[in-house]
Amino acid sequence: MVSPSSPDMIYQKGDNISFDVAVYKFGKLIEGAEIEYEIGPEKMDPVLTGTSTLKKGTTTIKGGKLDVPGFVRCQVTYKENGETYRNTGTAGVTPLDIQPTTTLPDDFKAFWDEGKEAMKKIPLEPVLTLMPERSTHHTNVYHVSFKNISGDIYGILTKPKKPGKYPAILHVPGAGIRPYSGANLNQDVISLQIGIHGIPVNLYESSLYQDLGAGALNGYNRIFLDDKDKYYYKRVYLGCVRAVDFIFAQEEFDGENIGVMGGSQGGALSIITAGLDERIKYLVSYYPALSDLTGYLHGRAGGWPQLFKDEWSNQPNKIETSKYYDVVNFARFVKVPGFYSWGFNDNVCPPTSMYSAYNVVPGKKELSLYHDAAHWRYSEQSAEGHDWLIQKIGVR
Repeated sequence: MVSPSSPDMIYQKGDNISFDVAVYKFGKLIEGAEIEYEIGPEKMDPVLTGTSTLKKGTTTIKGGKLDVPGFVRCQVTYKENGETYRNTGTAGVTPLDIQPTTTLPDDFKAFWDEGKEAMKKIPLEPVLTLMPERSTHHTNVYHVSFKNISGDIYGILTKPKKPGKYPAILHVPGAGIRPYSGANLNQDVISLQIGIHGIPVNLYESSLYQDLGAGALNGYNRIFLDDKDKYYYKRVYLGCVRAVDFIFAQEEFDGENIGVMGGSQGGALSIITAGLDERIKYLVSYYPALSDLTGYLHGRAGGWPQLFKDEWSNQPNKIETSKYYDVVNFARFVKVPGFYSWGFNDNVCPPTSMYSAYNVVPGKKELSLYHDAAHWRYSEQSAEGHDWLIQKIGVR
């Protein structure tokens, strides 16, 4: 167990940071445990290293100071019987003062307005295919497709069988290529769970997703990064807006109450969709990726997918393209209420990058911290965000 000594795991600039460490086996402290530790800014090279013998199974390690807002991470390693065990604890230093490193292009809004206008000229052409094997006594489940700025968007739509008008939730996906099964079954809400890769999302027994992930779509987050008009995420971001079009086209939708939610890449897409589309009324974002991508160019952690750490991505045209797709710059335009949640130990979406986006959101925002969580969430955390959104959109 590794944890900052501060009760709320947060320090002020210049404070002495320390970490409490304990090694347990079968719920009992291991006396005389020998550990190694590395301490430094998250996702960066350690500035402090050392070893320690825990005479009674516990110790406190001095973690130095941080004179700027950010996060300091302590990783502890313990070895026994040829096995290596690791855990981390991460201390925040005035995280609400973290400011982004990326900048807002002068034509950012015009660039995305142009994309949305072009998409309006493309007919939606929705196709709904009932999935009786997944439908319930309460909910019809459909595999759906509709036209995007290029190609199609595929997803799983759920709608209550009982006639009426209902609020809606758009579920946007985390990174990867996979099928989907639908969400919010047996609830009085319309939900649309989308994929982003322009392929059907109901091929449950197929190897297609694995094959694409290992082949044509391997590293899709870098495809055409050197051209803002061709970058892979352009059709993804616009596709989220098109998904809102699709929901508004459903006659059962009440035409007003709609939220968007997701985690990681989906947490990013939640913020992006709310920033692009004023029809979104609420958002839930868990550990948003794609935030403050240029962090590594300024000596601190940047968001997933950790660009600009290698020669291939660290090029002026790719850095410039990133500014049009960075969550931070969409967050600047989010005016609707949002629920945000993450943990300090996230090793995929560093908290410095996530706070960079959160801190510039002008709309009403709630941050629910599960301090020791990494790139996953507790069931209580998932329930909290879901219940918050359900209540906001007025699900009975």
